[in-house]
Amino acid sequence: MATLVKAGGSNDAPTNPRGIPKAPFVDRVEDYVTDRTEVESTINSFKEMISKYQFMEANTQRRATGLKDKIPDIQKTLDTVRFLKLRKPDSEPIETTFELNDTLYAKAEVPYTEEVYLWLGANVMLAYPILEAEELLKSKLATAKQSYANCEEDMEFLREQITTLEVAFARVYNWDVAQRRKERVEAGDSIADKKATSPNG
Repeated sequence: MATLVKAGGSNDAPTNPRGIPKAPFVDRVEDYVTDRTEVESTINSFKEMISKYQFMEANTQRRATGLKDKIPDIQKTLDTVRFLKLRKPDSEPIETTFELNDTLYAKAEVPYTEEVYLWLGANVMLAYPILEAEELLKSKLATAKQSYANCEEDMEFLREQITTLEVAFARVYNWDVAQRRKERVEAGDSIADKKATSPNG
């Protein structure tokens, strides 16, 4: 049982690049369970680890969904900034529509400009020179794409760990069933031996 605790919770346990611990692989049940009294605590430990991995998977899925929605918005903003960067000082104002909220748009005339206003989140908007805005958005886009790739990788890793633990759970459970069956057979043999040697038998 000491091996299970070490594999499941020690600081030197192998992890993925984001620090998610690797689930223990049960090749031989005897390495985790020495007798039937440890089966229940081992199974409960596996159940607890499975629920932790499922919780991490749900959180990672939520984060990935948020990033998937955010990436096109950043890309669209970056494209707009690049378009404004190409305009000349003597360019005519352009007429455009912009989104006020999900279903409401307004028309506006956009003259030549050397700065743009970017939402930073938490109801904060800042003015940036166009070149700085482009660099900031490029950096934000690269970070968001990398975070999304990490989320995808983590979800795959978490699914593998959940499967590994479910297999470990099944192996320990099946081992316990086999041990009970063996004990019943041995108990039956000893009863049969007693009956055979009994003077009344």
